[in-house]
Amino acid sequence: MTKWISLFALAAAIAAPASAQNSLEQRIAADYDATLEALFLDFHRNPELSYVENRTAGIIAAQLRSLEIDVTEGVGGTGVVGVLENGSGPVVLVRADMDGLPIEEDSGLDYASEARQTGIDGVEAPVMHACGHDVHVTALIGAARQLVRLRDQWSGTIVFIAQPAEERIGGARAMMEDGLYERFPRPEYALAFHVSSGLATGRIDLAPGLVASSADSVDITIHGVGTHGAYPHEGRDPIVMGAEIIMALQTLVSREVSPLAPAVVTVGAFHGGIKHNIISDTATMQLTVRSNDQAVRETLLAGIRRIAENVGRMNGMPEDRLPQVEVAHESTPPTINDADLVARLRPALAGALGADTLIDPTPQTGMGAEDFAYFVQPETGVRGAYFNVGGTPQEAFDAAANGGPPVPAHHSPFFRIAPRESVTLGTEAMVAAVMDLLPAGGSADD
Repeated sequence: MTKWISLFALAAAIAAPASAQNSLEQRIAADYDATLEALFLDFHRNPELSYVENRTAGIIAAQLRSLEIDVTEGVGGTGVVGVLENGSGPVVLVRADMDGLPIEEDSGLDYASEARQTGIDGVEAPVMHACGHDVHVTALIGAARQLVRLRDQWSGTIVFIAQPAEERIGGARAMMEDGLYERFPRPEYALAFHVSSGLATGRIDLAPGLVASSADSVDITIHGVGTHGAYPHEGRDPIVMGAEIIMALQTLVSREVSPLAPAVVTVGAFHGGIKHNIISDTATMQLTVRSNDQAVRETLLAGIRRIAENVGRMNGMPEDRLPQVEVAHESTPPTINDADLVARLRPALAGALGADTLIDPTPQTGMGAEDFAYFVQPETGVRGAYFNVGGTPQEAFDAAANGGPPVPAHHSPFFRIAPRESVTLGTEAMVAAVMDLLPAGGSADD
């Protein structure tokens, strides 16, 4: 008899995680049908540009307040911070970015955005959620709803963040500069996810180490001495100096950075002059600079400044008229996942979501940037994990491989993801990750 009782207990123990998983999955699916789908559609139809996400922030703040979460608005501009305290324990930050892009949507969806908005540059433009931030904020609300419901099963503090201006890689820094870690509970862990059109629905990519490259927008102003185009010897040509700077910049990656270390210096714009026969007195250049570690980033930025200034000297410009190099506010360090935290969360997510949900880490295919990095810089002591959630059904990849239409990339007017699959899996993964990091306990909810 004892033998059969033991076997029954073992079977119950094995079945319990599956039952809990199904229960959470079912609750999130029901919540999607009841509330989250309507929220997603509203966010998608009404996207807002970086730093002016006022309507979006207001909806998120109201949703969090309805859960009796302590909410502060206007952090770092339009940022929203919601604090849910539930006894002693670690502090976990859960972040979602909320801005759209100045793109006219051509996805063919019946809920496509027709919104237009004036951005901080004073230019009115069409606006589209062409990078999936509507999924992120919907899942943030979904995760908050589930974690409040489950607060008798965990102990600690959760800080929910709706971050502005990720697309201009400035919102995270703005929130930090506005005292995020001083005004609110300082986290031990920070979590975020991004829906990916390049990953199949039902799949999650969580890897240690590099997640996103650094990015710096660099502006160079080249001063010259204007003169008649037929009398070049009486002036100093800033366009020639700009051409010399462009060519010299190519040596930064090819001769100053290890060939084993990825790096990019791209001159995206070069403006100078107004007429055929006039040598202008100024020219401007705009660069994007990418790297995968802080040392290479510093080498590139220092090299750009050195090259620009010395080209000015080489052309006889006085010290107070040398080319000016400015690293714009739109910049971010590389995003690096904490290896120990990832090693903890991968089996936790596999256990909660199913072992086949997590894919093997994939190699880097580009040098996109992500300003989540500011929340987890080494000096903060905060350990971060940033993961990707699949957004495109496998059938779309299969069709593309057989000559069908390609899967639209992020920042494309054709961008589209499967909202139900993306929101529900993102919500479930975030809840499972938070629950793993917070100890059992807490207070009963009803």
